[in-house]
Amino acid sequence: MLNLVKELCALNGVSSFEDEVRAVIRRKVEPYAESIRVDAMGNLIVTKKGKKHVGTVMLAAHMDEVGLIIHGITEEGYLRFRFIGGVDRRVTLGKPVRIGPKGIPGVIGLKAYHLVTEDEEKKIPKVEDLYIDIGADSKEEAGTLVEIGEFAAFDDGIVEFGDGLIKAKALDDRVGCAVLIKLLREELPVDCTCVFTVQEEVGLRGAYGAAFSVKPDYAVVIEGTTAADAPTTARHKRVCAPGRGPVIPVMDGRTIYDRGLFALMTAAAEKRGIPWQSKQYISGGTDGGAIQRSRAGVRTVGIAAAVRYLHSPSSVASIRDLELLHRLAKGFLEDLGGKYDA
Repeated sequence: MLNLVKELCALNGVSSFEDEVRAVIRRKVEPYAESIRVDAMGNLIVTKKGKKHVGTVMLAAHMDEVGLIIHGITEEGYLRFRFIGGVDRRVTLGKPVRIGPKGIPGVIGLKAYHLVTEDEEKKIPKVEDLYIDIGADSKEEAGTLVEIGEFAAFDDGIVEFGDGLIKAKALDDRVGCAVLIKLLREELPVDCTCVFTVQEEVGLRGAYGAAFSVKPDYAVVIEGTTAADAPTTARHKRVCAPGRGPVIPVMDGRTIYDRGLFALMTAAAEKRGIPWQSKQYISGGTDGGAIQRSRAGVRTVGIAAAVRYLHSPSSVASIRDLELLHRLAKGFLEDLGGKYDA
């Protein structure tokens, strides 16, 4: 599981530019699929027969990550950009990036510190004051390397550290993608449709179309969710914590999850001795917000790995939680097959 997560996090798939991630996932799961297709939005939709049929079970994980998009080049050869998805400007200063399919290296820069006024020192720079330096001497030279409209992805490396932790970009939601890949490689307890969605970070856009196409009776959304357990965060605003097992949310900012499926999921964890936690502070949102509202409604449940510093170049998760997330997803499908045998 760890090596798979590392491989997926090393890929670049900023929202609407998921091609590289989709191609790698497709190669990994195609030999195990009953059917596989890419829809108009770019979602990768994979079906596989299981031991039982209990209706249409949709498992969803999003391929995209937050990042940047290039919208201009200065006369001096610097790149102007905007963020794609929710990115805190504070975490981007001085960070390395890779631009476009050619992976052009660059670094996010801003005004030199010795030129910063006392008033500016107290403020977070506006995105208009930031730029990407790719080492070009002119607009013409930069234009030969980078085109307007190309993406830029963070390029901060993958590191194992501390007591079983991993640091990487795009843990949200390559951890979910890794779980789906592992499930598709195994014998499944029930028939499943696994959907690797696009553009979750910019409004759950891929999941809307996929849900109408797949027409699920049940949906399981597998995610990386914000931990917010830093010591400077007030205790009543801490959401969850890496190392305490998968997160099974009652609700988030987009979805109130199905109570029956929530009970089935928590029971599946308890039965297998899997430690679990729920969100202590309501925040964020997942593709469940789109899937649940599709058609006449879909019974939806979510599970996630707790991730510190979400949407940053240096997200952090527990390696053990990643393994437990897979075990819980498999256990839930086993119990779903037992409860709703058709």
